[in-house]
Amino acid sequence: MKAIHTEKAPAAIGPYSQAIEANGMVFASGQLPIDPATGVFAEGGIQEQTRQSLTNAQNILLQAGTDMSHVVKTTVYLSDISNFAAMNEVYAQFFSEPFPARSAVAVKDLPKCALVEIEVIAVK
Repeated sequence: MKAIHTEKAPAAIGPYSQAIEANGMVFASGQLPIDPATGVFAEGGIQEQTRQSLTNAQNILLQAGTDMSHVVKTTVYLSDISNFAAMNEVYAQFFSEPFPARSAVAVKDLPKCALVEIEVIAVK
């Protein structure tokens, strides 16, 4: 196993890694919509937060030597399922066919009252 870390994504705020590479796969921790340059959420609503979460994931994958075209599975956590369509509009800008497998669920709360958190699994 190899820990992956980049300054272009928020630092882990607990006992976990931004990502772990193992056997040619990269498992990225859930990414909140935190701008790593400022340490605060991207300004705006669900679309801006989705874009920042996916940008953070993208930067982690680049540090690991892969990219979004190699993502095989994502999990999207939404604070409100009514944000699904708006999230999906931005999500579609980060992926192309064949699209990764995905789960999207609404949860009671997300850390720091985020509207979205996204995790990805990619191959190298």
